[in-house]
Amino acid sequence: MNQEIKDIIKQALHEDMPQGDITTDNLIPKGHTSSAYLLAKEAGVISGLEVFKEVFHQVGGDCVILFLTSDGQSVIPNELIAKITGDTATILKAERVALNLLQRMSGIATVTRRCVNEIVGDCKILDTRKTTPNLRILEKQAVVDGGGTNHRYCLSDMVMIKDNHIDAVGSITEAVRLSKQKTKGVKIEVEVENMKQFDEALATDCDIIMLDNMSNELMRECVLKNQHRKQLEASGNMSLERIKEVSSLGVDFISIGALTHSVKALDISLKFHLLEK
Repeated sequence: MNQEIKDIIKQALHEDMPQGDITTDNLIPKGHTSSAYLLAKEAGVISGLEVFKEVFHQVGGDCVILFLTSDGQSVIPNELIAKITGDTATILKAERVALNLLQRMSGIATVTRRCVNEIVGDCKILDTRKTTPNLRILEKQAVVDGGGTNHRYCLSDMVMIKDNHIDAVGSITEAVRLSKQKTKGVKIEVEVENMKQFDEALATDCDIIMLDNMSNELMRECVLKNQHRKQLEASGNMSLERIKEVSSLGVDFISIGALTHSVKALDISLKFHLLEK
């Protein structure tokens, strides 16, 4: 597993029990074992099973986790996701952190799958950088598990010239020229809000043009004028209800910040079944 993910889990466990679990440590004797079941309480798409498992590994103790599904698979209400057997104290200490991460990742995967299912043609659903601080690597993996595509991971990955950059530099043309001059082998994307800006961006050496908060009618005009010269990304107010029509316009991508910034965690619970005292 990626060391960055291991570090996230380590920090989460430290946050949850910086000086141990005073409830479990005082109630559960050594050698006490139990079995538990991971249960889907609503329909959705699972993401984060290996992350869930790593939480138990880092807590320590002897536990065996048998997964009954896999990342990217759909579940229905009351479907068993996993069976857990082993050290009771470990299960109790790992439970909340493991569920928090699994539920959030599965919530993202679920919403992403709903969006992907609305797509017409070859358009791709993209995520954004509107992620929970320090959880980006997990949340972007959840998007992939839901069938979506990752946009740039961070500010170091590609040039994205937005309205504030354009205002600071003076024009789209100058911003693209400077970017081309000072970067090599890096894609350049330009955000535009109207047809005048689109025409200017189309005349530059940029690779992608983001159509930001445009009406469907204006995006249709941009697609027709573009003639496949640049890749086009639709962004802004992209609700589930709009995806089908927007994707049918001929854009290459639809980016949706809500995949990660305001998603509802998938309802998953962990139920105990006593084995022995």
